[in-house]
Amino acid sequence: MKSSRLTLAAAVTVVAASVSLLAGRSLVFAAQDQAPIPPPPQSQLGAPPPAQHEMPAPTNLKVLPKNLTGAQVHEIMEKWEGELGTSCKTCHAADPKNLGPNGKPRLNFADDSKEDKQTARKMFKMVEEINVNYISKIDSSGAPVTCGTCHRGHLGPEPFTAPEHDHAH
Repeated sequence: MKSSRLTLAAAVTVVAASVSLLAGRSLVFAAQDQAPIPPPPQSQLGAPPPAQHEMPAPTNLKVLPKNLTGAQVHEIMEKWEGELGTSCKTCHAADPKNLGPNGKPRLNFADDSKEDKQTARKMFKMVEEINVNYISKIDSSGAPVTCGTCHRGHLGPEPFTAPEHDHAH
């Protein structure tokens, strides 16, 4: 019975892959039969590319290495945003004296006035300590601990409730 289930699963997988492949090829052939896409209007040809996100050299780094570039810090911050389910303004204060092109205040990344920024620094130190002093000393420990290990997309980690087990042995 186990053998027939494996055979059935393999057959279903092959059929699904074949259907997907054929559907994809059909879309390619159908797209080739379509009329060519007209060029953009002349007014769009000289249009400047979308504005790049400005990433100046970081200042006031206290727990991250001081030799990181703006792009490297930005990449780290984006990862933390995802792992914590938050945005830049959680830790960084707006600077009413520095307005962006949209008229809204830009964030002052060097400012230390927000408590969440202080908490993030403490948490970063804790994660680094766990990885250096504990995880790295366990053979085959797997991936290092990250903000997402506990937070899983929430600014405050969701409480964990262990499932109840029947301990009757």
